[in-house]
This record gives sequence, C-alpha cells and structure tokens, in this order.
Amino acid sequence: MKRQHLSKKEVEHIAWLAHIELSDQEKILFTEQFNEILDYFKKIDEVDTEGVEPTYHVLDLKNVSRTDETTPSLPIEEALRNAPKKEKKFIKAPRII
Repeated sequence: MKRQHLSKKEVEHIAWLAHIELSDQEKILFTEQFNEILDYFKKIDEVDTEGVEPTYHVLDLKNVSRTDETTPSLPIEEALRNAPKKEKKFIKAPRII
C-alpha cells in the first residue's frame, strides 16, 4: 500500500480553511485524491535535473514594450467632458463614509 501523505483529519482542516463543507464520502475521496497527487510529485522529485538550467517559461519570450515618452496631459475640459457630475475642475463622486 502507498504511504499516506495526508490524513482524513488534515483534509477536513483544508476544507475548513477553504470554507467548504464535505460529506464523509467526499472526505475519504479527497484524502485518496490528494495522496495520489502528492505521489505524482514524489515521482517528479526522482527526475535527475543535474545540469538542467531553470526555466521560467517553456518558450524564449521577451517583453516588447515601447519607450516612455512624455506628452502633454489632456486639457481639463476634455478630461471632464463625459463625467456625469463635475464640480469646478474635478469629477464629483458620491460621499463614502
């Protein structure tokens, strides 16, 4: 039999943290499934990665971005043109307390 990584009690605690109510049947099922997942991780740990460079993405992607250029701001009248409520040079919003 495979070594059990998580107990039913630990699965109950995980469900409590996630605010999920589980039936007794689901607790047993999730305990089995969590332990199967952890067994897969154990298999991955056995892979020899000596000399393998760490990767952060499988494709060699580079961010392409434009250079920042300063430009004049919108005129106040233009920025406020579609505002539903305005007061002086500002957008008026409801008071929040």
